Amino acid sequence: MARGPTSGPAPTCAIGVMAKAPRSGRSKTRLCPPLTLDDAAALSAAFLRDTTANIQEAARAAPIAAYAAFAPPGAEALVIPHLARGTDLVLADGSVTTAAQVEGFGRCLLQAVQGMLAHGHAAACVLSSDIPTLPTRLLIQAARILLEPGERGVFGACDDGGYYILGLKQAHARLFADIAWSTDTVAEATRARAREIGLDLVELEPWYDVDDAASLARLAADRTGYAAPATRSVLARLARASELVPA
Repeated sequence: MARGPTSGPAPTCAIGVMAKAPRSGRSKTRLCPPLTLDDAAALSAAFLRDTTANIQEAARAAPIAAYAAFAPPGAEALVIPHLARGTDLVLADGSVTTAAQVEGFGRCLLQAVQGMLAHGHAAACVLSSDIPTLPTRLLIQAARILLEPGERGVFGACDDGGYYILGLKQAHARLFADIAWSTDTVAEATRARAREIGLDLVELEPWYDVDDAASLARLAADRTGYAAPATRSVLARLARASELVPA
């Protein structure tokens, strides 16, 4: 008897947080002051824990696979303890060799997208590690948009001119080319690159990242978005410690 066509596994969207191993003196140093180097590293670890847990929470409502895009090679043991269970790893050290005009952090982002797509996912998102309170619904929305038929990207801007998420179905290197990273022009330059290649870039609700004293204060006061329990625990400890220090 002839068999009918069989369907393969349902398509999935990979979401990978750009993960740097939390180390004193090398993590979130723009938060020092007001934080000490050790406290900044502890907060960095909490951000990773909460962000990967948030991705796992989103995966309960949409076909999402959680990743941490890490660097340098060999740093797995320094990153894994700070990730939610079920988070896979993909290397993003900028060692891609087919990225003309893509420099600096852009090479890491491109490599992360390439690596996740190479694992067989229908789409891949790179996600900031500085957004512990990002609403889970935005991750779900990103995945659902990308998994609809047709070519498109997903983009979420930050209010400092950067972006917190970029999702693609193909690794378009041009989106990462000729970008002045760590400036307030990143989001607009990325939009311009998308227009150049004719890519429909669906924009999500803006959110804020935490990378300086002002945004840290905003995080401490904010009670919207994802609950971020690990981050809240570190902030509570820091607040208690500051109360013990004489003015």
